[in-house]
Amino acid sequence: MKTGKTAGAAIRTTSRYGRRGAMALVMGGVLLLTAACNDDKGGGTSGGGDNAAPAATAGAGGTAGASAEPKTSAAVLAVEPKDGAQDVAPSNALQVSVSNGKLTAVDVTDKNGKPVEGAITPDGTGWKPAAALTVGMAYKVNAQAKDAEGLVAASTTSFTTLTPDKKVSTNDNISDGGTYGVGMIVSVNFSKNVKNKDAVLKGITFESDNGTEVKGHWFGDNRLDFRPAEYWKPGTKVTIKYRLKSVEVAPGVYGDVDKDEPFTVGRSQISTADAKSHQMTVERDGKSTTVPVTLGADATPSWGGTMVVMSKEKVTRMNSQTVGLGGEYDIQDVPHAMRLTTSGTFVHGNYWANPFGKTNASHGCVSMADEKGGSDTSVAGKFFNDSMVGDVVKIVNTKEKTVAPSNGLGGWNVAWANW
Repeated sequence: MKTGKTAGAAIRTTSRYGRRGAMALVMGGVLLLTAACNDDKGGGTSGGGDNAAPAATAGAGGTAGASAEPKTSAAVLAVEPKDGAQDVAPSNALQVSVSNGKLTAVDVTDKNGKPVEGAITPDGTGWKPAAALTVGMAYKVNAQAKDAEGLVAASTTSFTTLTPDKKVSTNDNISDGGTYGVGMIVSVNFSKNVKNKDAVLKGITFESDNGTEVKGHWFGDNRLDFRPAEYWKPGTKVTIKYRLKSVEVAPGVYGDVDKDEPFTVGRSQISTADAKSHQMTVERDGKSTTVPVTLGADATPSWGGTMVVMSKEKVTRMNSQTVGLGGEYDIQDVPHAMRLTTSGTFVHGNYWANPFGKTNASHGCVSMADEKGGSDTSVAGKFFNDSMVGDVVKIVNTKEKTVAPSNGLGGWNVAWANW
């Protein structure tokens, strides 16, 4: 959707959800996203992840006898603007750099998945866009670098460029013509507070080829989520109709877009992770398979309830500092990561421990066996390649409460009558 903050058109929220809201930090010069896999059960930010800190009785995965903590890359990534930044200047504000290493990949995309042209400098230490960015647009930056030993550092951040006065930028988590799982919730974010909420609701309508009814639900003054009463039927073709340019969303402030935005619902995949049995059942188009997993340990149990895959990253960095757990872990190359909550819960691969099917050893994530660097033939690799944004992941038999409906795409935990 051309406008004018969602795996590449993921939702770009203007706030972080969870107990304290996971915020990006800068540690050792590296910009850290709330991609730390962790859930802080002590009243702080929620997330998920496997215990990566060394301890007297627990290794990197939180179980006795586990392997040592993975080495940390000496490469230090720096991305400007900072993660979650709003009203960013479209020119000369975006740049990526690295010290003690060389950039191997920099991918910048807008909310529709359109790539931003740019090139890594000949010495491998910097990257800038080739032209000015679009105003009022949400962008995602994924950068990777290697140090002299080949160890990977990764960073994933997002920001939104400025919007002209008297307009509000409108960004959702849908790419034009994209295909999503049956649990997909369309989340629309506004760069300014919306006062005339009823008028905005009337200005965003849904049409489908099978007449599916869709309703909207406000989370605060900047976020509006849409879903049907039940999961979408596989194969449904949907068109979002934005008619906001003539809508006064707040006194003297008008919408910025009139556009039809189509997307398709793909096959059905619903996965249920059981914290009691340490198994996850994957039901895809009526066929079921079961894989061994590990979920949140007793001290840091996983959120319960229904969640939705928000985005996918082949490799990402997870750091406990970003979710309020100090220096417990910092894993720079977590493979096959799929985000389930804004606060930092993921389904991901784990190569540093082997608690799968035996015990719960994470900080709230659902993880499964993988290899360093990520293997497509591993349990995690196969699940990652078979999954798409919008797939449903349920967590049952956990000691933690149900995830908040505003934490990620958790709206399925709200009864239709209250939606």
